Amino acid sequence: MNLDFSNEQKEIQSEARKFLEKEGSLKRNRSVLDDKNSLDKELWEKIVAMGWTGIRIPEEYEGLGLGHLELCVVAEELGRSLAPVPFSSSVYLFTEAIIKYASEEIKQEILPKLVSGECVGTLAVTEDLLAPTENNISVTSLNEEINGKKIAVPDAGIATHAIVVCRGDSGIELRLVDLNQSSCNIDNQENIDESRGHFSIDFTNTKSQIVGEAGNGWELLQSILNQAAVLFSFEQIGGAQASLDMANNYAKERFAFGRAIGSYQAIKHKLADMYISITLAKSNSYYGAWALLTDSSELAVAAATARVSSTEAFQFCSKENIQTHGGNGFTWEYDCHLFYRRSKLLSLNIGSLSTWKEKLVSGLEKSNLVNSN
Repeated sequence: MNLDFSNEQKEIQSEARKFLEKEGSLKRNRSVLDDKNSLDKELWEKIVAMGWTGIRIPEEYEGLGLGHLELCVVAEELGRSLAPVPFSSSVYLFTEAIIKYASEEIKQEILPKLVSGECVGTLAVTEDLLAPTENNISVTSLNEEINGKKIAVPDAGIATHAIVVCRGDSGIELRLVDLNQSSCNIDNQENIDESRGHFSIDFTNTKSQIVGEAGNGWELLQSILNQAAVLFSFEQIGGAQASLDMANNYAKERFAFGRAIGSYQAIKHKLADMYISITLAKSNSYYGAWALLTDSSELAVAAATARVSSTEAFQFCSKENIQTHGGNGFTWEYDCHLFYRRSKLLSLNIGSLSTWKEKLVSGLEKSNLVNSN
């Protein structure tokens, strides 16, 4: 495997960074938290106008028709800036599901609206505090109507549509639901990072459309999550790198006993450990990007590897950033807690760290790369 981003992809990343820095995305994140919102509408509209929501959507549906690698570099910059927008739920999850599995009729209806921003999507999977499995999905589908409750649905309060994982006559199904129906009752759920709101949805005889093959929904869901895991991993390494940069800059500027604290061995070790964790996560995320680019049979393993290492890196770096800042790191005025909040949220967004570790071990066993005994 040998992967590097092209000059064009690096240019997209550079322009994305300039745009988000100019827009003050980190300040917008803090403003959203202060105002107890779950979206910066102005920033989202500008991101839509930049064409980012249509990166992966084919040109025939008014999108840019680019690939996953272009999405990876944008994801990294969104993670670096903690943008308070529904990009991951609408683009990594919902849009990819529509592109891969929806009927032509649904594609023609939904994809142009995703490009224009008229449609914002999400994925509804979780039903209780247990990890979702093929056997514990209880939201039901009958005669194109679904009933039941989903919890912790990202960005559902601002989404117009959702892909809902439910149980039909032939097994697990993916169902497209218009959330503007009166039969959808959406309530806010508090979480550690309110700049990315999560909601519960009660469905009562809610009309829906099938996406993909009926009864094969669980396999389709795993494919969607594997793709998303790679994209999330780039967002997480963006956040981890920003945490390291913040800690490094503070260590150079903060003096104690007449010396910059970065000159002390204990701080040097912290920064070095942060750098090592990010480097490992980047290499594994590149492995995942390669698997996406080549549609490799190794995608499941690559996605799990990227997800585990990037989750650990972001959690570790955001924590060590707080420690490097000492007492200041625990205050509202410093931005350390913004990254810590986002690291915790992203660590659960598509399944916990333990869930993805289990997927990694299972994938390695199936590939005969480890001894199951």
